[in-house]
Amino acid sequence: MNAPDPLRPAASGGKIMLVGLGPGAHAHLTARARAAIAEADTVIGYVTYIRLVADLLEGKEVIRKSMTEELDRAIEALERARQGRKVALVSSGDAGVYGMAGPTFEVLFQAGWTPDSGIEVEIVPGASALNTCAALVGAPLTHDFCAISLSDLLTPWPTIARRLDAVAYADFVVALYNPKSGRRTRQIVEAQRLFLRHRRPDTPVAIVKSAYRPKQRIEFTTLARMTEADIGMLTTVLIGNSNTFVRDGLMVTPRGYSNKYEVAAGERATRDGERAGRSLSTGLEGWLQAIRASGADAAQLAAEYRLPQDYIATLLAEPADEATGAAEAPPEAAV
Repeated sequence: MNAPDPLRPAASGGKIMLVGLGPGAHAHLTARARAAIAEADTVIGYVTYIRLVADLLEGKEVIRKSMTEELDRAIEALERARQGRKVALVSSGDAGVYGMAGPTFEVLFQAGWTPDSGIEVEIVPGASALNTCAALVGAPLTHDFCAISLSDLLTPWPTIARRLDAVAYADFVVALYNPKSGRRTRQIVEAQRLFLRHRRPDTPVAIVKSAYRPKQRIEFTTLARMTEADIGMLTTVLIGNSNTFVRDGLMVTPRGYSNKYEVAAGERATRDGERAGRSLSTGLEGWLQAIRASGADAAQLAAEYRLPQDYIATLLAEPADEATGAAEAPPEAAV
């Protein structure tokens, strides 16, 4: 693969549009994504993604690439833009989430590109798989979550494993991308093994294949049984946290309102000791006061709260006014 020539001047008017197609259904294309494709002279993408928007490509130069040819796609886009063409480089989901934005900027920077060098670059956002899959199964992402790709084609497995172990321990809801392929079958098994070190076997899991596409398939299962499900490269796996539940076919992760409010007869009331618009009594300031008043040492508190002992020790060593806050902060903005 030949590297782009950084000394070759770019023709004026060249443009690369990194277009996120969302799940691919036309109803879920953003207006800007549709307009960017219409504006383009050339459309470049993985063959499956090109197929998703095939009826929008009449009269355009279309360049189809294979799954592992991401850098080739970016180089083709740069070459066409240097000729003064407008290029739509398409990704499913969002171009910046495991999509073509990263590889394209790597190629551009290696070629000496800057935002002032004559080629305009625009990122057109689209709904990522974690958003679209979550929408199909309920509300699993309404508290802290993260995404991890199980593909070890470019990332060492120990790095992936450390991330899996850390987020499982930290009780994040997790979206697993690229969970399994024809050749990569063990990664999902190892992910399950790492999660089971920290999560209950009955932790809810939603498995969504081909979201919003003709072969869409949704399956609810548990952490203990998730490897028995039909999982492939078109699948996103959503693993709940310790509070996630499934009810009436919907997967929901509570935001935490029940910690502060009671709802009865259609009215909301704050629980004893809590105030609307203020941090929980067990929030940072209240917790600092509690650990200082507990009489427990750093080792005991670290074990109780599953936090680093040196972090706890530092907090306990702080002056009381610094640990509890000298002044009360203003109310938080409403969500």
